[in-house]
Parts: sequence; C-alpha cells; structure tokens
Amino acid sequence: MDNFFPWIVLVLLVVSSAATGAGASQRAKMLDRRIQRLERKVDVLLTHLGAQEPADPGMAEIDELLRKGKKIEAIKLHRELTGSGLKEAKDEVERRMR
Repeated sequence: MDNFFPWIVLVLLVVSSAATGAGASQRAKMLDRRIQRLERKVDVLLTHLGAQEPADPGMAEIDELLRKGKKIEAIKLHRELTGSGLKEAKDEVERRMR
C-alpha cells in the first residue's frame, strides 16, 4: 500500500494540471472571440459615424510596400507592428489595397 501512495499522488497531479490547462485554453479562446466581436462592432460604429481610425505611422510604410507591389512584406510588417495573426494581417492589408 505504501508503494501506491506516490503513484496516486502523481496521477492526481497530472490529471489536475491537465484540467487546469484545458480550462485556461478555453477561457483564452472565449476572450479572443469576444475581442473579435467588439472590434467588429467598433468598426461598424466608425463606419456609421464616418470616422476613421487615427493614423498609425507604421501604416504609411505598409502603404508604400503595397504601392511597390510587395504584399507579403506588407503583411509581415503589419504583423510586427500590430501583433495580429496571419489572417487578420492579410485581411487588413488586402483592405488597404482597395
């Protein structure tokens, strides 16, 4: 019986740490979806009011890369400046191309 006690403790630790990690991941996904919804709402409000976002100095460099036809470099720079993911950066750069 004494030999099983360390194994039981180890199994309980592994199970509890796995459950904690899964819960944190789920919360992070939920917060990410919530932020995306809020960003879309702000975009709709800005469009409705005819307002524009404040100009970001780095965006001028992105626009210059787009004028030179360097879309991939513009996406990379957008990701560096904003910390956004690949899809978000690609969508924003393509929006700026229009």
